[in-house]
Amino acid sequence: MSTILVAEDEAHILFLIQRRLESAGHKVVPFGDGLQALEYALEHRPDLLLLDIMLPGMDGLEICRRVKAAYDHEAPPIVLISARGQQSDIEAGLAAGADEYIIKPFSPRLLLDTVEAML
Repeated sequence: MSTILVAEDEAHILFLIQRRLESAGHKVVPFGDGLQALEYALEHRPDLLLLDIMLPGMDGLEICRRVKAAYDHEAPPIVLISARGQQSDIEAGLAAGADEYIIKPFSPRLLLDTVEAML
C-alpha cells in the first residue's frame, strides 16, 4: 500500500480522487490547502504527491519546487493536475519538477494508470 498525498481544493474532485485511489488499495492523505500539504510532504515523505496547481495557501507549482529541492534526487514522484492545459502551462509544471501533468477534466482510469506508472 502506497501513501499518496492529494492536494485539491475542490471537494468533489478530491472525493473522486480519494475514492478511486483508495479502491485501488492506496492510503490517501487529503489536503485542501497548499501550505498544509507542503508541511506534511516535508515531514512524512509520502510515496507520491498529486497536486492541483491552484490551491489556497501555496500553489502546486511552488509545493513541487520545494519538495523536489528538499529531497533532491530522493524526492517522491509528483503529478500535477490542472484545468490549465496550454503547452506553456504544461512546460511550467514540468520545469517546476513535476514528473507528470494531468489536464482537468480527466478520467479516473487515466488518473489511476498515471499513479500506478509513477509508483
